[in-house]
Amino acid sequence: MLGSLLPMAADKVLGALSVVPFVVGTVIGPGLAPTATGHQVLVFQDPQIVEASALVVRDGLFETTNDSGDVGRVFTVDGSGRTVGVTYWNPDAVDVEALAPAGRGHVWVGDIGDNRSVRSSVQVARIPVGRGTRTVEPTTYDLVYPDGAHDAETLLSDPTSGRLYVATKGFLGGMLYEAPQRLRADASNRLTPIADVGAIVTDGSFFPDGRHLILRDYDSATVYEFPSMRQLGTFDLPDQQQGEGVAVDEAGRVYIDSEGQVSPILRVDLPRSVRAAVFSAATPAVQDAAVTPSGPQELSPGFGIDGWGVWVFWGFLFTGMVVVLVRALKPK
Repeated sequence: MLGSLLPMAADKVLGALSVVPFVVGTVIGPGLAPTATGHQVLVFQDPQIVEASALVVRDGLFETTNDSGDVGRVFTVDGSGRTVGVTYWNPDAVDVEALAPAGRGHVWVGDIGDNRSVRSSVQVARIPVGRGTRTVEPTTYDLVYPDGAHDAETLLSDPTSGRLYVATKGFLGGMLYEAPQRLRADASNRLTPIADVGAIVTDGSFFPDGRHLILRDYDSATVYEFPSMRQLGTFDLPDQQQGEGVAVDEAGRVYIDSEGQVSPILRVDLPRSVRAAVFSAATPAVQDAAVTPSGPQELSPGFGIDGWGVWVFWGFLFTGMVVVLVRALKPK
């Protein structure tokens, strides 16, 4: 009798326990990871923009570059999505992954990708961008990590000092490295590690005040104080085909892009708590600009691992563990 009741009791316990993570996620999950709202600003019209892995927004123009495999070039796109300029800068670039603002009419371009972590140095260059087509031969600066090669897709420039930073891309977390204040073209420029960052960082940007920055992965983004690197909030991003780029314009508005042909650029409204932390000391004009939608199309929130996704993941994992445990306890 007892032997027949044990399997029935075990099955009831299994059924009850297996729903616990999902119930908990339903009740408290949304509060753990707020979500940013996206508004479509434009869609890339150029069929040659197929892997937009970086983004800079300045003077109403959008600068982007293709991922590895393309020649070294930066596309300038206007508000309609039409390419109005291309800067060719290095046909022998290895793995271009990042852009950062570099003063009016210029960007820093980062040839910093290294999927196999084998490069002895990576390169950055400051190039002119904007309307029209041009070919340039810029000065290239070698950057060297102090602890061996790393893969990276994120280049940032401090708007107050002009100093460059590189955030590495690691599955278990990355590191933010600081470049020397003055780069040398005749020698390697040694990077200095300054703070841990999250996993799979694909792009980042400073806010105009230089006291905050944003880093993103494929599904979510985190805003930090700088230079303390204290996290102010992590939130899910709207759904994208393969979201990679993020940019902050002169007014503090946040934009994201995605790989894929004819892909959109979205304007992102930060969650209220994050927005309040970043713009509490900003002028009213900047505060208004940071929350005013720039397009009519509102997109659905993303399904990031930091939000609902984490509860589904742990729910299935927990259920699997319970199944194994109950089967082990059943009479043979």
